[in-house]
Formats: sequence, structure tokens, C-alpha cells
Amino acid sequence: MLRKKTGGIARGARNGSILSGVTEKSVDRRAFLRGSGLAIGGLAGLGALGGTVTRAEAQAATDGAVETIKSVCTHCSVGCTVMAEVSNGVWIGQEPGWDSPFNLGAHCAKGASVREHAHGERRLKYPMKLVDGEWTRVSWEEAIDEIGDQMLSIREESGPDAVYWLGSAKHSNEQAYLFRKFAAYWGSNNVDHQARICHSTTVAGVANTWGYGAMTNSYNDIHNSKAMLVIGANPAEAHPVSLMHLLKAKEENNAPLIVCDPRFTRTAAHADEYVRFRPGSDVAVMWGLLWHIFENGWEDREYIRTRVWGMDQIRTEVKKWNPEEVERVTGVPPEQMRRVARTLANNKPGTLIWCMGGTQHSNGNNNTRAYCVLQLALGNIGVSGGGANIFRGHDNVQGATDLGVLSHDTPGYYGLSEGAWAHWSRVWEEDLDWLKGRFATVPGAGKDGADLKLMNENGIPVSRWIDGVLEDVENMDQPSKVRAMVFWGHAPNSQTRGAEMKTAMEKLDLLVVVDPYPTVSAILHDRTDGVYLLPAATQFETRGSVTASNRSLQWRDRVFEPLFESVPDQDILAKFSKKFGFADRIFRNIAMDGEDQPNVEDITREFNRGMWTVGYTGQSPERLKLHMANQHTFDRTTLKANGGPADGDYYGLPWPCWGTPEMKHPGTPLLYDTHKRVSDGGLTFRARFGVERDGDNLLADGVYSLGSEIQDGYPEFTMQMLMDLGWDGDLTAEERAVIDGIAGPKTNWKTDLSGGIQRVAIKHECAPFGNARARAVVWTFPDPVPLHREPLYSSRRDLVADYPTYEDRKFYRLPTLYASIQKKDFSKDYPIILTSGRLVEYEGGGEETRSNPWLAELQQNMFVEVNPRDANNLGLRDGAQVWVEGAEGSKVKVMALLTERVGVGVAFMPFHFGGHFQGEDRRHKYPDGADPYVLGDSSNTAQTYGYDSVTQMQETKATLCKIWAA
Repeated sequence: MLRKKTGGIARGARNGSILSGVTEKSVDRRAFLRGSGLAIGGLAGLGALGGTVTRAEAQAATDGAVETIKSVCTHCSVGCTVMAEVSNGVWIGQEPGWDSPFNLGAHCAKGASVREHAHGERRLKYPMKLVDGEWTRVSWEEAIDEIGDQMLSIREESGPDAVYWLGSAKHSNEQAYLFRKFAAYWGSNNVDHQARICHSTTVAGVANTWGYGAMTNSYNDIHNSKAMLVIGANPAEAHPVSLMHLLKAKEENNAPLIVCDPRFTRTAAHADEYVRFRPGSDVAVMWGLLWHIFENGWEDREYIRTRVWGMDQIRTEVKKWNPEEVERVTGVPPEQMRRVARTLANNKPGTLIWCMGGTQHSNGNNNTRAYCVLQLALGNIGVSGGGANIFRGHDNVQGATDLGVLSHDTPGYYGLSEGAWAHWSRVWEEDLDWLKGRFATVPGAGKDGADLKLMNENGIPVSRWIDGVLEDVENMDQPSKVRAMVFWGHAPNSQTRGAEMKTAMEKLDLLVVVDPYPTVSAILHDRTDGVYLLPAATQFETRGSVTASNRSLQWRDRVFEPLFESVPDQDILAKFSKKFGFADRIFRNIAMDGEDQPNVEDITREFNRGMWTVGYTGQSPERLKLHMANQHTFDRTTLKANGGPADGDYYGLPWPCWGTPEMKHPGTPLLYDTHKRVSDGGLTFRARFGVERDGDNLLADGVYSLGSEIQDGYPEFTMQMLMDLGWDGDLTAEERAVIDGIAGPKTNWKTDLSGGIQRVAIKHECAPFGNARARAVVWTFPDPVPLHREPLYSSRRDLVADYPTYEDRKFYRLPTLYASIQKKDFSKDYPIILTSGRLVEYEGGGEETRSNPWLAELQQNMFVEVNPRDANNLGLRDGAQVWVEGAEGSKVKVMALLTERVGVGVAFMPFHFGGHFQGEDRRHKYPDGADPYVLGDSSNTAQTYGYDSVTQMQETKATLCKIWAA
């Protein structure tokens, strides 16, 4: 059922390929590989998994020593080490990191080509602005002055929320932290990044189940799994190196691999059991499995009794999902559902892996919580080999989320309350009243006619910035529309409603793009002015930390000086801060290495001083650099150093790494693992939701972490709790003075800048955040018990009646439509379910990878996968051009790929393409020399409206379309 997309040969003659058309140069395969810096047999012999890149030919001609510098791949979240070979400041070759416990000498196609990403000739080389429809070169000084003057004018006329600061999952932790701090000093919560549209429903669902919204275990811990359930994820293409960790468990433990997906993916090709289900029915699949588990008594009853709250309410809902109803909704046969449930019950511990296939739904938070509930029922959380292993997409989407580049949060998930801002003002040594004065207040717009303080209100999420421009201001909870948009390391073609995005871009007063590559932001619109392109340096031209999906931090050293006129992101933020007049305040505790060059290590130390909630406090730059230098000393499965200078630490000090760096906490390899002491990385479930609900105890019942002096459940620690326990005498005088200066006895573990409360709690082997039960029911969400709800654009009108969506509502400052869309029947005109996903060759919006000649050669056509039966009924031929039109009327022109990878009635498109719009080639709109080699229509142009009920995650995995021959 799987086949190569091109059969290893480009469609059409080699001299007529897209690459040769762009470069105006005839290239055969041998010449192509030589020109790309690879010896024959390098990339050509490199599979999606593993392999080694040979040294670039340029090295043979170098004089003097070749320096090897460690960095981290800038693509997915596995965190593969890249060994860069540098001569005279030039990156001449690379090898994968053999010592890295994450990639163990492996690279995928994208990782093998990152040198070309950094040295790529299609990069932006200097600042540019659009003048009368032509790209014009300007200096950095001119660009900052002109952009800054326009922004200050907009701020004066319309308030700080009229400028939207869109950050990036490609930023380092230091850049992400500084970006969120910068937005606060500007005075707006209209700041966000890619996590909103990839895993925000994961973070919300998981954090509200057991305390933290992150991967509980690690890629390496999967070695201990006895079963693996993958749903809505395709590691073989999206995170290729991660697959070797799954295959290790499959081969060494005989662990069955179960893949649930509407599409037969390259991951499914490795599966022992492939479960094809209807897109958008994830909750029904989970409840179908639990029906069999409960019916047969296969659940872990003692685990549920002592560590889970609300499972009885789950049982009530699950009873409705008998095998016949599950088959009606999901399409999965009863006997297969029972077989999978029995396999999971008989092979424990088992891990559950998901990605954007499960998150990008209007029902996404219900999906992620249902996954969690299944694992809780089986007792698979807090155990080695178990866990909720959430594979994040971009290289630092985990870190950028943790560092608070979100419209509803501040760094460390402190939120936007008065207390949160007071905490960060203390960390920043800032005048809280001055900071408050930077934000807008809407008179009489709050509850009961009170003033609405936008400092404490969620900003507009990136998924809805379009509506921040297009919506009537009377319907918005802010005083003006968005007038200026800053795309800082973000690909707009990764978002839905492409046609409306084009309109929104054209209505802006100002559009600023900060990126090493121009992105689709440069060419989607038909503007003739008011657009600036600022060349950011790549992550290989700066230094800093990055957080892998397993919560480990790694330090990137700078490989070479910034090329052309590119500037590192933190330096660009410094330039804008100076222009806006608050540079002296924002950098008061951060030294400058040169003019407009903040010291990166000082930024790390500043967030170390503030992020107590998630334990980003113990990972000093020195400790992280020590780990990178001694990767070979860490165990490949446990991630624990066995001797050496980091003896006893877990690789990358995975958060929470409690206390101060001097406390030397080793990091937490597995969340909620009570089999270890807290001082050695053990944990309980977080007491985040109070101590009682409906008369029930929410604290753990008789279970506790190893060595705990409190041998039962307990709430989160405060100074008062230390006093009540008689442990306050363990505080030093310095710690006590800091605590007294904050809130005295009311000071809690999250706001104690001394770290004393955490230190004392851990001295007694207690978790600072308490010891509670996970909650299977989230009473603060629209659906306390996860429910199946049909997608907004559903082809099953019979199921819409039984499982309707939500009523229209207003949140995140904007009205959001649900029932008013779903009540209309689009299925007759748009009968095919449309879903989307990743390719191994490209990443994200694809601009940087489609600008990479090594990767561009591998996949030259945007396409749609169509089942042969549908294709024959529609008169479509394999390889022919077709139109795909979404249910809102926008269409794309792509190549048809006939394959049984997709079921009848389902179509799939990758989302990495751009540069065409509704069939029109817009290559001519790029700056000269900055157009990617490969262009194509974006799948998201045809994708429709639809947003999660908690986080505003976009719905890209279950909408409707129609297809016809072009």
C-alpha cells in the first residue's frame, strides 16, 4: 500500500525539473550531489532513518585545523546533536552526534541537510522593504527607525494591542523568554507562537489532568515499553530518528506496535496492528477501548483508587460506547477494538504517543484528555515504559511554550493574574505600576461595568489574528483592530483560511517579517508597500538552550558568525527595545556583549530566577554546557550519567529541575514516578486543583514518592505549611528574608525567589507542588468528561444530530462560531473528508526546507492523496493536476496521487507548501534570489474555519472538500 512518491526519479526530464528551472542550470544527479557538498552515496544512500553525511568536498582544500562544534538540529523536537566541522569560520561539513543519547549517530534527511539551511543561498541577505511593488534594500538603522516610528504612531492612535507580536518555536529558550518579556514591556498580550496551532490542546488537556502539559517520559524510556499505541502521529516521517527508539522496544521486548490513524502512514507500515478510523472520532476510539477494558475488569483498580479522581464519571460515559456504536461512529470493527484493548491490558507498561493528528480539532482538548484517561485506567502514568509521550514538532516548541510565548500566559505558565505579574515584576526588578501603565484598559467593558484591564485578559491567539484584523471592533474585547503584524519566525501557510489571511494582510497598515527566509508572508498578499523583511540569523549563528520534547535542555554553541547582514533574534529585540525607549529597563539585569548584543547566559540566569513552577531554575548555562561536553557519560535508556563530571544527573536536566543550580537537582526523567525519591527525579501528581471536590478528597490516598516523610497525599507547599510541619527551621536566614519580603507565611513554592521552600520540601523527599490524584474530569472545561463531538464540517449528518458541536461563544477577545456553521449541510457539495500532515522531506511551512537543494530534489510536487475508488468515480488520473476545493470555497491546484494509504471518502495533503495561491504561481513576488526551489499551493488555503473550545486550536484534520480534474 505504500509506495515511493516519485519512484526515485523526478517527474519529467531532469533538465526540466523545478530545480533546474529556478537555477537556470542543467543538473544531473551526480552533479547535483557534488554541488550540494555531498560525495556520491551520501544523501543518495541516506534513508529517512539513520545514515551518515560525508564531509563536504570543500574540506579537502582547507588549510589548518578543522574545529568541531556541537549544535542541535533545528527541525523536529527529538533534539539530535549535529557535529559541525568549521574551518576558518566556514561550516564545511557535518556529522551526526554519535555520543548523543537522543540520536546515537543517526540523522533524518532534514537533519543531514542543516548545513545547507544555514549556508543556503536562498536566505534573506539584508533588510528590505516593499516600495511601489518592488523590493528595495535598506539598512538596519533605516528599517528599525521606520518600523518603530510607524508602530509608535499606531500605539498612540489605537493602543498597544493594535500591534501583534507573533513569536516562534524556532527561537532558543533565551530568545523566547526575551520575546515574551519584550511584549510585556510593549504592553500587550497579543503575542503567541506555533504551539497554538500544534499542541495547545495537548498542553491544556494534559496539564488539567495531572498538573503539567508535557511529555511524561522520553523517547529513550520507550525502550522499556511492552506495548506502544500511536494515534494521530507519524513518527517515521515527522520525527524519523524517534522511530529507532520505538523499534528497539518492538524488537527487544516483542512490544506490539498499534497505530491508529485514518491514513496508512509509513509508521503504520511498521505496526503489528493498524486501526483505520474516521477522522475526528478519536474520543469514540478511546471510549471504545475503555468499554472493553471496563467490561472485562482489565483496568488497574488499585491505581485508580489511590491516584485518580473522577473515573466513575468516565465509566458512566463509556457505558454508552458499546462496540456497535463505536463502529457506527469510528468505522472500527468490534473484534479489532476488543483485540487492541486486550493487547494493551496484557502488555504493560504501555506508552501512548500522539501528535497533531489528535490535537488539531475543534474537539482537540477532549481528544487529549481521553488519551490521558485511557493511560490512567491502565495504570500507565508515572511508570517506566508507560507515559503520555507527546511528540512536539518544531525544535523548541516545547521550550517556547514553557517560556510563555502565548497570548494567555507568562513564562512558566504563571498566567496573567495580578499575582503572576507581581511575581515577574519582582524577577525583573521592575516597578509593577509602571508595567501596568503600559497596558490598555477598556472603560466599563468588564464584569458589572467594571473597567477591563487587558493586562489580565487573554490576548488574541495566532490562530485568530486574521479576525483581529477583519472582525468588527464592536465585537472584540479590545479597543481597536490589529493594524500591524509581526511574523517573527512563523510560516503563515501553516495556518488555515488562507484566502482570508491574504485579505487580512492587505488590510494591515504594516507587515513585518523577521526570518532567515522570506516565508510566504512576503508573497501571499498583493500589497505594494508597508512590508518589511528583516533577515534573522539562524540558530547556528548564535548560542543558547533548546528544550527537546522529553523536557531535556541542550546548549547550542555558535557554529559561525552571522552571514550577510543577518542579526540574531535577541539582538533585533534589543534594537527595537532601544527604539521604543525601554532598553535600560528590560536589560537592567542582562549584560551586553556589544552594542545591541544581550548576553545569552545572563538571559538564561534571569529565567532561572523566575520559573519555579516548572523547574526551569536548576539548569544554569554551566550545567547545560557540562552535559553537552560529556554526552558519552549518559545512559542511553535511563538518561542518567554513570560517572563523569555530571554523575547522577539526567541528560539535559529535564524539567522540573528543582531549586537553584547550586542545589544540584538531577532533573526529572519521568513525570509522576513515585518509585524514585524527589531528590533523584521522582514525583507525585501535582496538587493543582485544590484538596476537595464535591465532598471527595482530591489528594492521593496512601501513595507517595519514595522516602517521603509525609506518607499520604498533601497540598502544595507554602511557608505556612513549612511552619505547621515544623520544617521552617531548615530555612537559611537569607531564604527566610526573601520569603518575608514577598508574602511571609502566604509565600508559596512558585513565588519564593530564594528557592528555600522547594529546597526544604525536597530535603524531606516531598514534591513542592503537593501529592494529589490525577483528575479524569476537568470541571473547568466546556465538557468536564471528554465527549465525542462531530467536526464543524461533518459528512455524517446523522451523527451531527446525536453528537453536535458547541454553541457559538466568545473567548480570547473574539466571537467564535460553532453551531451556526455545523447546522448547515455542506456534505452534498463537499463529500470528501480532507485531512493533512507531514512529509519526511519538509518541515513546518516548508520555506527553509524547500529552499534546501538536497531536500527540494526529493519532493518536487505538492499533491493530494486520493483513494483509487474515489479517483475512478471522479475521473482522476494518477499524476494529473486536480483542483481541491474546501467547503468555504477556496481551492488549490495540486497533483493527484492515487493510493490506498487513504480510505474511501478521505483525502490527504501535506502542509509544507507555499508560493502558489489558488493555482497562481507567485514566484515573481519573492525578492530576487530568495524564492524557494520548490513552490506549490498550500493545503491550508483549502482548509476551513474551526477552533478548539478551550485553546482555539485550528481544525485541520477533519474538514470537507471536493476534487475534480484540472
